[in-house]
Amino acid sequence: MIRRELWFGLSFMALIVVGAGSVLLSADTITNGHLGLLMLSLVVVAIMLGFPTAFTLMGMGMLFTWLAYDRDWHRTLDLMVQSAFKTMANDVLIAVPLFVFMGYLVERANLIESLFKSLHLALARLPGALAVATLVTCTIFATATGIVGAVVTLMGLLALPAMLRGGYSVPLAAGAITAGGCLGILIPPSVLLIVYGATAGVSVVQLYAGAFFPGLMLASLYVLYVILIAWLKPQWAPPLSMAERVVPLPPLSQRLAESPAAHAVVGLLKGRRNAGVPFSHVLRQLGIVAMPGVIFLLLAASSYKAVTTVEAQARYDIEEIGAVRSAPSEGGLQEPPAEGGLAEPPQEGGLQEPPSEGQAAEPAPSTPTPAPALAEPSAATPGAVEGGAEAATVRPAPTWWWVTFAVFGAMVALFYLFLSFARLEIFKMLLASFFPLVLLIMSVLGSIVLGLATPTEAAAMGALGGMLLAAAYRRLNLTVLKESMFLTAKTSAMVCWLFVGSAIFSAAFALLGGQALVEEWVLGMNLTKVEFLILSQVIIFLLGWPLEWTEIIVIFMPIFIPLLDNFGVDPLFFGLLVALNLQTAFLSPPVAMAAFYLKGVSPPHVTLNQIFLGMLPFMGIQVLAIVLLYVWPQIGLWLPQLLYK
Repeated sequence: MIRRELWFGLSFMALIVVGAGSVLLSADTITNGHLGLLMLSLVVVAIMLGFPTAFTLMGMGMLFTWLAYDRDWHRTLDLMVQSAFKTMANDVLIAVPLFVFMGYLVERANLIESLFKSLHLALARLPGALAVATLVTCTIFATATGIVGAVVTLMGLLALPAMLRGGYSVPLAAGAITAGGCLGILIPPSVLLIVYGATAGVSVVQLYAGAFFPGLMLASLYVLYVILIAWLKPQWAPPLSMAERVVPLPPLSQRLAESPAAHAVVGLLKGRRNAGVPFSHVLRQLGIVAMPGVIFLLLAASSYKAVTTVEAQARYDIEEIGAVRSAPSEGGLQEPPAEGGLAEPPQEGGLQEPPSEGQAAEPAPSTPTPAPALAEPSAATPGAVEGGAEAATVRPAPTWWWVTFAVFGAMVALFYLFLSFARLEIFKMLLASFFPLVLLIMSVLGSIVLGLATPTEAAAMGALGGMLLAAAYRRLNLTVLKESMFLTAKTSAMVCWLFVGSAIFSAAFALLGGQALVEEWVLGMNLTKVEFLILSQVIIFLLGWPLEWTEIIVIFMPIFIPLLDNFGVDPLFFGLLVALNLQTAFLSPPVAMAAFYLKGVSPPHVTLNQIFLGMLPFMGIQVLAIVLLYVWPQIGLWLPQLLYK
């Protein structure tokens, strides 16, 4: 008996073939543009039948190029070589293997187990704590690795048994793992954004800056949904028992603490009265306790200076040819008198028209003309001059800075207010698992977004950081390096061959006039900007069911991108919408690779239908996120406009 997923795939392919055939038969004459549409349909059908995407694109592209060139093999091969060379000469693609290598090294550093344990203890009081910790762990780990299969598989081995033991609903647990694991597609450093930037000609730096807040928004919506479901349906996500919340204290900390709930700062300050506790241990614990406050003060002081200081810019006035100078014998700009400052020039001074003889007149020694570039200020208001200079170099801190550090300050205050010995141990666990990953991610993204490094340079720095992280956890050895390099070469080769195939396919499609035919058809519909965006996103959403995101980007983005100018759509904003939408490529049945990754490591009683059922609410959240981004585009555009305006 044929499975339901196969029936869906065959039905979808039949619709494509019937649609392409009806278009060709309804045309008065079959042009090259119709051949281009036929090529596009055949490519989709071949991919859905299981043929390799890259070689399908290259094969179809060369075949139809040969037809367009009247069966001239020389011109066909020339086009293939030129397209391949143009693709491989793209410097942006160098970042792909470096980011992938960083991801595989971080995966093999085995941080995910300690990260999940520390997060679920830190979030134990929240409804649905295990699912929330799963989503946060997936978000951080997917951001660091960007490898969906690795994150979903590891979390399926680690978090799914823990949630099932805790009595969680199977669909809710499966949906949290699959949806969280797919966030690496969107949140930088994302390979998808690099591929889209290279395809659409959009700056990868601006894409990274723009995708940061939409990615956090989508992750936050996932977390809010889980908390709401756990609050409304506690039987789907039971709270952790008291035994599961217990945090064992080290022996020396047990001597300092009256109980695990005792306040850590008070206990440490009184620690010397407890016999057998070395003073060095107390100092180390106090240093760990003081770390959040010190980091907050350092960040606040350094960022305040950065956002309030304006660099003075030198002003150069251009003097007309033949203008009269105040001191022609010395030339150049003159220093203003010591007793003066800046002042308005006299009404009769300034630049003079040259004499009729065409020669600059020599100024009278007794009445020198003021220099045109720097006018003498009035000596009566030196204080005003100093105030003006200060206003030119210092400005008030922007509102976003005050809001950001007010939130951080409140978090630090709450940290110290409720810091017990048990929470101090959780904080130490986070220092060993959570913060190293966050530091690696923020250093890579910060260097890109702030313009300190190009994406390629930042990717190299991230690869080095991944090696250092694996070495710090004593996981760096020859076997890990060999496996990481092999998997990196395999993934990078796939991406590069996809780009070559896409370049050949796009060149053939444009040569046949398929792009012009599609553009003429879309413009003939007289769509508004909103209608075009809705239509394009619906098409991408539906394509995410049978195709993966790589195929959608390399095949269909070259068709959509030329249409954006006709509707006044920013390619950066369109890319953010597409990146949010392409989350469906890993969550949409029947292809839904995340579901198959999870099914491969889940217990036998967890069925594929249960996993698909758990994915559906998270797909609805993705649609909501797309709507929110369209209604408030500044969610994605504010940071690029702030940094690169």
